[in-house]
Amino acid sequence: MTTPHLDRASVVLFSGGRGGASIARGLLRVPDLDLSVVINGYDNGQSTGALRRYLPGMLGPSDFRKNLLLHLHGDDSRQAALRGVLDHRLPAQATRQDLDDLVDGLARGGVYGMLPPRTRAAVVRDLRVLTDMLDGRPGLDLGDCALGNLVFAGAYLRLGRDFNAAIRSCAETFGSPVRLVNVTGGENAFLVALKQDGRLLADEADIVAPQDPVAISDLFLLDRPITPRRRAELEALPDEHRRRALARDGAGISLNPEARDAVVHADLIVYGPGTPHSSLLPSYLTPGIADAIAAGRAAAKVFVVNVRDDHDVQGLDARALVGRTLRYLGDPRNERRMVTHVLCHRAGPAATGDSRAPEDAGDGDGARWVTADLEDPRRPGVHSGARTVAALARIVGETSLLGAG
Repeated sequence: MTTPHLDRASVVLFSGGRGGASIARGLLRVPDLDLSVVINGYDNGQSTGALRRYLPGMLGPSDFRKNLLLHLHGDDSRQAALRGVLDHRLPAQATRQDLDDLVDGLARGGVYGMLPPRTRAAVVRDLRVLTDMLDGRPGLDLGDCALGNLVFAGAYLRLGRDFNAAIRSCAETFGSPVRLVNVTGGENAFLVALKQDGRLLADEADIVAPQDPVAISDLFLLDRPITPRRRAELEALPDEHRRRALARDGAGISLNPEARDAVVHADLIVYGPGTPHSSLLPSYLTPGIADAIAAGRAAAKVFVVNVRDDHDVQGLDARALVGRTLRYLGDPRNERRMVTHVLCHRAGPAATGDSRAPEDAGDGDGARWVTADLEDPRRPGVHSGARTVAALARIVGETSLLGAG
């Protein structure tokens, strides 16, 4: 892979849990490249939701945990042990005793024996912070919970319930070469959506679930989860009143200074692939993120279209998703050049939510549409990291030449 225009570059990738993983791994192979992966913490499904209910005020750690796997490979015994800890899931009917036995096994070295000693000590330390809390306040549903999420929760408690400090601590524990950044200051918020017909999707789990053909039209970040009673009240309102009520309940969130610093100093900004209405678009709602992008030095700001669509994009094609990105960044006509390029796989599927570049794409929306063969031949529907990074490097090179001219 030849990437001369990215060598020693600073790159920001807006991402979710796994959608941008292959691209991030490709970027990590570029010599001396500084990579920041910017994520939100609004995940609220299954065991992550149980953890957030148990620790009110904590964001969802799941997507951050998944991004700690980017540099780890199963063919190295120590890295395989690190992956094992992050992805280990407790049994579906797990009890407190199951967790205690696992922590004791980690402490003795009988479980994941190839863990580096400092990592083992840090993991056990943070898990024991959580189990100490369980001693005084039981009630956490441990069924099918990812052990890595529990490590995050222990770090969160140990560090005074500072979510962003917990991210930095876990990145150090697992030796991540990526600058892993929460887009916000760590304030708690809950993601909900409305469909075009006014129907309410009351939490993040609903948003990522299989959808009917009616498109999602609006996203909101609320200061508290929607209870069954509140849902009934909202659903009884006329559509426009429902939107206003959700807007009034908005959470007070702020831009993480780490995210602002990464964006302002980036040479390339990539709006990565993933689940748009949970992993990506909510990040662009963060106050101040658009101003940071506009103030930054990146000449190339590239929207990467999914090779295969997720459930949440029913009724929306690639152009509509670019439009949503611009809208949530407060630049619906792209007058501030929030998106300079749109990068598409040239053989996208012809279906509803078609990911291909529109036939009339040209330079619509003020962005240049670029097509290339981006799919991993071994994993249909997934971006090839090497091919996508090579395409990004070409875009940066062309942009640099145009700027120099």
